[in-house]
Amino acid sequence: MRRFLVFLAGTMLLALPAMAQQTGTIEGRVSLEDGAALPGALVEADSDVLPRPRSTVTNAAGDYRLPGLPPGQYVLTYTMDGMATVKREVTLFLQQTLQLNVTMGPEAVEESIVVVGEAPLIDLSSAELKNSIADDVIDNVPIGQEYRDIVKLIPGVQYTEDAVRGPSAGGSGQDNVYLFDGVNVNLPLFGVLSAEPSNHDIDQVSIIKGGAQATGFNRSAGFTINTISKTGTDQYRGEVSYQIQTDSMTGDRDVVSDAEFDRDRDWTVFNIGGPAINDRLFFYASYFRPTIYLENRANLYGDVPDLDSTRDELFGKLTFTPTDSLLLHASYRDSDRSTEHSGAGGSATAGTATTGSEATLEIAILEGSWVINEKSFLSFKYTDFANDTASRPDTLFNFPIRTDGTIALDVNNLDMQGLFQVPSLLDGEDAYNAFIQPLIDRYGFAENGIQNGGGLVGGATTINDQDFFRESFEIGFDYLFGDRVSHELHIGYQTSEEEEDLARLSNGWGFVTVPGGRFTTADGTPYFYEARFEQMSILDDSGNLIPPIHSEFKSQSFEINDSIQWDNWTVNIGFIASNDELFGQGLRENSANVSGFELAAGNIYKMYEIDFEDQIQPRLGVIWAYNGEDTVYANFARYNPASSSLPRAASWARNLRRTIEARFDADGNLLEVDPVRSSSGKFFQDDLDPRYTDEFLIGTSQRLPRNITLRAHARHRYSSNFWEDTNNNARSRFDAPAGFPQEDYIPNLGDFRAEVGGSSYVIAELDNAFTKYYEAGVEAEWRGGNAFVKGSYVWSHYYGTFDQDNTTTDNDQAIFMGSSNLADGAGRQIWNFRYGNLKGDRRHQLKVYGYYGLKWNASLGAFAIYQSGQPWEAWDVEVYRQYTSSTSDTTRYAEPAGSRTTSAHYQLDLNYTQNFQLGGERYNLQLVLDVFNLFDKQTGYNIQNKVNSAGFGEARSFFDPRRLQLAVRFQF
Repeated sequence: MRRFLVFLAGTMLLALPAMAQQTGTIEGRVSLEDGAALPGALVEADSDVLPRPRSTVTNAAGDYRLPGLPPGQYVLTYTMDGMATVKREVTLFLQQTLQLNVTMGPEAVEESIVVVGEAPLIDLSSAELKNSIADDVIDNVPIGQEYRDIVKLIPGVQYTEDAVRGPSAGGSGQDNVYLFDGVNVNLPLFGVLSAEPSNHDIDQVSIIKGGAQATGFNRSAGFTINTISKTGTDQYRGEVSYQIQTDSMTGDRDVVSDAEFDRDRDWTVFNIGGPAINDRLFFYASYFRPTIYLENRANLYGDVPDLDSTRDELFGKLTFTPTDSLLLHASYRDSDRSTEHSGAGGSATAGTATTGSEATLEIAILEGSWVINEKSFLSFKYTDFANDTASRPDTLFNFPIRTDGTIALDVNNLDMQGLFQVPSLLDGEDAYNAFIQPLIDRYGFAENGIQNGGGLVGGATTINDQDFFRESFEIGFDYLFGDRVSHELHIGYQTSEEEEDLARLSNGWGFVTVPGGRFTTADGTPYFYEARFEQMSILDDSGNLIPPIHSEFKSQSFEINDSIQWDNWTVNIGFIASNDELFGQGLRENSANVSGFELAAGNIYKMYEIDFEDQIQPRLGVIWAYNGEDTVYANFARYNPASSSLPRAASWARNLRRTIEARFDADGNLLEVDPVRSSSGKFFQDDLDPRYTDEFLIGTSQRLPRNITLRAHARHRYSSNFWEDTNNNARSRFDAPAGFPQEDYIPNLGDFRAEVGGSSYVIAELDNAFTKYYEAGVEAEWRGGNAFVKGSYVWSHYYGTFDQDNTTTDNDQAIFMGSSNLADGAGRQIWNFRYGNLKGDRRHQLKVYGYYGLKWNASLGAFAIYQSGQPWEAWDVEVYRQYTSSTSDTTRYAEPAGSRTTSAHYQLDLNYTQNFQLGGERYNLQLVLDVFNLFDKQTGYNIQNKVNSAGFGEARSFFDPRRLQLAVRFQF
C-alpha cells in the first residue's frame, strides 16, 4: 500500500511526458496530383484510444510526422484550403513507424474514408526483424492465458513447455527480455520470466528478434517481446468471462507414474473501461483470478494433501491528454498468489513434504509523450517493479541448528529431522545393507508387499524469503531536421537498479541422507548420516539468525541514433553505451590489503564495474525501398547483455548462506562440518572483456498481390567472452589442451584468501567459449476483412562450446553465470567435449496460425507447429576418473555436445468462438472452445543422459496431452 500511495502522489506531481516505446508513429508525404510537394496541409489523427485528436502541418517538402500515438485504429484527415479533404483509416501497431502518403487534388465532393490495404504495411525505415500481434489474433487464435504463451507465435523461436527458462532464439533461454507495458518483467538478477501477468489485458504485442537499432536500449542476445495493455476508449466497454479446464477435459499422460492426481483449472476475468472525463481522461480496470486444484492426490506413500493455488490480480490504467500535444499514461498492477500443499508430486515423496507459498507482484508505471512541435519530441518513463516471494514447509521442525556438537541428529525419528532420503540396498555391500534395512522397514514405501528404499519422508528442506525490486527511469529526445536529406535524431538515457533480499533457512537439519559408514571424515572416522543445510540456519554468537543478504545491480545506458532518409534510402546509424556496476555484501575496500578488501559483515561493496568504453554497441542498418513500398535491407548490431546475475552469485555474503554438510556417527553425534566451498564469495579475474553478440542480417520485404506480405531474411550471430565461475587452476589441473593458457586465472588468489577467505573458484572469462547461430527464414502474412493467416519456416543452426541451457539435471532452472555446473571441476570444462550442437538448436521449424470468420457470427482459429528434436549427449564421470573421486555424472560430457537428438514434435491447437448478439450490437454473449494438442502428440524430451543412473536414454519430460478449455464471455 505504501508503494501505491507514493506512486499516486508521483502521478499527480509529475505531469510529465514518458518514453515513446509504448507508442507508434504515422508519417508520410502529402503531394499534388502532379507529384509536387504540398506544404502547409493540416493532418489530423483521431482514434477511440486517444482522448483528443493529434494534428500537425506538412513542411516545405510536404512531409508530416505524428509521433507518440498509442496503438489502435486511426482515421487520418488531410485538409487544406482549396483542396478536397482526404481521409484514410489505418491500424497502427505497437512500436511501428507507419508510412502513409496521400495525394490531394482541387476542392470537390469530400471523399469517404478509404481503408488502407488489409495487408500489413511494410516499415520502410527499419531493418529490424519485428513481428506485431494484434488483439484480434490474441482473441481468435488458441494461445493460452499467460504472457509466456504468446511466445509460441514468434517465427523461428522454439516451442517449449518449460516453466522457468525461456525458449532459445539464437542464445540462452535467459538472453530474452520480456516487457509488459514496456516494463522489464524478467526476474531481477536471474533473467527468467518469473512474473506471470496474464494476456487478457494485452491489446498488442511487438517482438524484435534481430536487426536492432540504437533505440529502446535493446541489449538482448535473444529476442525482446513487448506488449501494450488495453486502455479505456471514448465508449464504455467491458467483459465478464469464466473459463474452465477440468481433469476429465485433459487426456491421459503417456508416461507411467505412481503419482496420481486430478487437476482442475479455471480463470475468471472482469474488465471495464471508458471515459472518466470526455475528451480528456480515459480509464481501464480489470480483475483476473486463475486457480489450480490438484485433488485425489496419491503416490507410493499413500494420500497427498490437495493442492490449491489461487491468484488475484488487479490492474488499473489512466490515459490523460491535458493538451493536444501531451499524452500521459499511469498504471498499477497488483497480483497476489497463494499456494497450499505444493510439492510432494513425485511418485515416492511422502505427503508431509509439501510446502505453502505466497507471492506478490506490483508494477507501477508513469509515462507519456510531448510533441513539442513538428520537429521535436520529448519522452520519459518511470517504472517500479516489486516481487516478494516466500515459501514455508507445511511440516516445520522448530529446533535450532548448531555446529558445535551440542545438537545431535535424532536417529530414532529421522522423519522429524528434515527431508530424509530413505536409502536403498546396494549389491555387495553387506554391512551397509544391514545398517539401513531397519530404516527401510520403518520409512520405506510398500510395493507388492515389500518395503522399498529410495523415497523421501519428513518435511520440505527450506524456509525461503526472496524479495526482488527493480526501479528504472529513461528519457529521450527526438529531433527532425533536413529537407532533401532528412535526419531523425534520437538521444536517450536509461538508468536501472535491481535488488534482491534473500533469507534462506533450513527446516531442521535440511536434507538428511545415510552414507552408512561407506565414507570417512577428514580424520578417517566413518560417518553414517549426513545433513545438508543452509548456513543462515545457524544462530550467531548472540543467538540471532543471520540477516537477509542484499545484492544490487546498477546499470545506465546512453543511446544515439540518426535515421537518415534520402529518396528511397534510409540509413540508421548509432550506438548504445552501457555502464554496469555489481554490488555484493560482506567486504569493505582496503587498499592496504593485497586483495583490496577487508571483511565487513553487512557492508555493501562494489565487486566489479564494466565501464562505458567497454560496452559500446554500434548499430548500422541500410534500407532501400526501391519502388516505394518493397524493401531490401542489411543490418549490423552488437549487443552486450547485462551480467546482472553475478551480484548474488559472487557476493561475499554467499559465505552466510552457503550449503554446509554435517556428518554424524551411527548414534547421531556430530563428527565434522564441511562447508561447500564453491558457493562462497568469489573474486573476479582482472580486466574481463564483457560478453558480446555480433549480429549480421540481410533481408527483404515484399507486398504481393491479394494482400499478401512476404518477408525473407538470413542472419548470423556470434557470441563470445562468456563469464562463469570455475576452478582458479582449472587450466592446469584438468589438462587444458594446447592453445589454452596454463596459468591460473588469478595468480595470487592464495594471498587474497589468506586475508578475507572466499572460494577457490573465481569469476573468469572462459577460454574458447563461444556460440554461433545461423538462421534463414521466410514469413508470409495475409489479412482479409474477416480472416488472418501467418506462416513461417525457419532453418537454423545453434552450436558452440558454451551451453547455459544444459548445465543442470533437469535444465529448467534459473541457472546463470556463477551458479551453473559449467566449468566446475573435471569433465565440465570447455575442452571436455563441449563443442557441438547446443540444447536450443532446432534445425527446422514450421509455424502456421490464423483465424477465419464464419458466416454465422463465429470464427475458427488454429495454431500448428513442427520443429526438430532436442540435442543431447551422454554424461559419464568415469571418463574423467583420473581427475575426480566424485560419483556424479551431471554435465560431465562423454561424447561431443548434441551427439544425439530426440524425436521431432508437431502439434495442432484449435479455437472455435461463437457470438450471440443481444440487444443489437451493444451486448454480446460469446462461447469459446479451445483444443490444445489435438493429435495428443506427447513427444518426450529432457533425456536422462547420465550413463551410470537408471533409465539412461529415457525421456523425463513430455509435451502436455490433449486438453480442452471452455469459456463463456459476456461483452458490453
